[in-house]
Amino acid sequence: MMKLNEKIRFLRQSHGWSQEAIAIKLDMSVGGYADIERGKTDIKLSRLKQIATLFNIDLIELFSFGEKNTFYIVGDNNQGNNSNNQNVWQVLNLKESQNELEKYQILVEQKDLLLQEKDKEINMLKEMIEMLKQK
Repeated sequence: MMKLNEKIRFLRQSHGWSQEAIAIKLDMSVGGYADIERGKTDIKLSRLKQIATLFNIDLIELFSFGEKNTFYIVGDNNQGNNSNNQNVWQVLNLKESQNELEKYQILVEQKDLLLQEKDKEINMLKEMIEMLKQK
């Protein structure tokens, strides 16, 4: 299974773009972008969205890019009066499960970012209250 940073590097190379070209398009340093491709930095959700947009794919496609569909086949229902002895197949698409998990991970990341923003706003409001008290 390809890691996210490897997928990003593969997409960049398949488009024939240099790291410098991508860094410029993302308005970041070449070293910062290189760290993303090397997997040496955590990537913010907003940056992942920018990268996905750059490659003209959605975020879920970026997460699932290069993954194979894996199916599990379970169940066997033999009917004695049926000459074809048909099996009942239940197929679980693992990729769909992975996509759902990734969606929830993105939601958790968004929640964390919103909580950080809330904490910053609370601190700013506390500072404003203190300044008003001093006046």
